[in-house]
This record gives sequence, C-alpha cells and structure tokens, in this order.
Amino acid sequence: MTDTGAGTPDRVLIAGASGDTGHELLSVLRPTDLTVRATTRSYANVETLERLGADEVIVADFFESADAVAAVEDCDILYCALGTPPSWRHTVGGKLVDRTGVINLVTAAMGADVSFVVLESAIGVGNSKAGLSLPARLLIRGSLRAKRDAEVALCRSGLAYTIIRPGRLTNAPPTDEPVVGEGGNSVAGSIPRADVARLMAVAPFTPEARNRTFEVVSRDGLSERPRNVVRIDWAFDRLADLETAKRDKR
Repeated sequence: MTDTGAGTPDRVLIAGASGDTGHELLSVLRPTDLTVRATTRSYANVETLERLGADEVIVADFFESADAVAAVEDCDILYCALGTPPSWRHTVGGKLVDRTGVINLVTAAMGADVSFVVLESAIGVGNSKAGLSLPARLLIRGSLRAKRDAEVALCRSGLAYTIIRPGRLTNAPPTDEPVVGEGGNSVAGSIPRADVARLMAVAPFTPEARNRTFEVVSRDGLSERPRNVVRIDWAFDRLADLETAKRDKR
C-alpha cells in the first residue's frame, strides 16, 4: 500500500470517468506520472476515455460487487465521481449507483490496498441541506438520500477519505478560486466541474483534507454570504511534481 502522505501512488482509479466530472479528473491527472484506470458502464465510451488520457479502461457495473472488486485491484487511490443520469430516480430514489455503487466500491476498497478515497457528493446532502433550496431538495430528494448513505458508509469504513460536496456544477472554465466551507451550513452557489476535479485530484496529498467533508463553490458562484469558511493548503505542488516526474521519464 502506498502512503499518500509520504510516498507516491502508482495507480489510481476514477470511478464514473465517463461523466463530466470524470472527464475533468482525467484532464487533471493525464499529465502526471500516475497510471490512471478509468471505469465506464458502456463499451461505447472506452475509446473516448483512452483518447482523454486513461491508461486503462474497465467496463464495470458497480451494482455488481464483483465488478467493484476487480476495479479497485492494485489501485492506491479511489476517486469516486459516480452519479445517476437525470431521471425520475433522482426524486423517488430506489436503486441508485450513488448509494449501491459507491458502497460496493468502498467495501471493495476496504479489502484491497486502497489507501485513500475521494468522494464527490453534493451540497444538500446531510447537514448541508441549507445550501440547497427547498424546491431543489424536493426534486432530487432520492439522490440526496442515496449520497448521504454513501457518505456515511465511507466515514465508517476506516479508510482515509475526503468528501467534496460541490454546489451546482457548471461547465464553465476553471476559476481556481474555490470557497471551501465545512460543517454543513457553510456555502451555497455554483462551481465549475474543473475546479471540483482539481480539488479532488490533490485531496489525497493534502494532509489537512484527510477525513474531512467540505462544501465548495466558486467565489464568482456564491449565492449568499459564506459561513464557516476554512483555509486549506491544497497540495497543488504535489500535482506539479507528478507532472515533472512524467516529463523526466520521456
């Protein structure tokens, strides 16, 4: 097992790599010296993920625990960006990958050599419900409950983790000005997926982020005055080091 606090991981897994945040994570990690394994539910996405920089692509259905076990094998870090595509399930809940898939991955990681898990959740989950309007919470109440259950499972797993709860996600260019809150009732608004991906990428290398849950929006995306803002020294320099290591090998 790699100690992400002291050493360098070899292989990382992006679960949900064919989603928009997954694509952004690939963009961030592609220039690094890490071997990036990406997952998708469809063979139709394999070529795209390879083109975006994935070193390995696995077609997996995380409702199946065996697929989760195969996906995490030999991985040091698990980046989890799983989410349910827009549908009525966001309202009614039921069998959602946001719950079942994430929990299967966490369980698989507990039995493997995964040293760190980064989970993309959402503002509105658990004690952060004040950051999402009541109509919005009602509209996606099923997925919010599923993400809450996934968060709880990760926090209880004994694995080192960071949970990132972004506000409304946009495809705008990165701002590099995230406002980070902690404690649930902290920040509200929107944030580019590119900013979320950068925070997720460096979380395992950021000692201050270990075993914590953050709400994040961009400074330009704030919809109200922030509360409980925290200052985190995100390890962007470690990401730069991994990029240098790859260039030096060429």
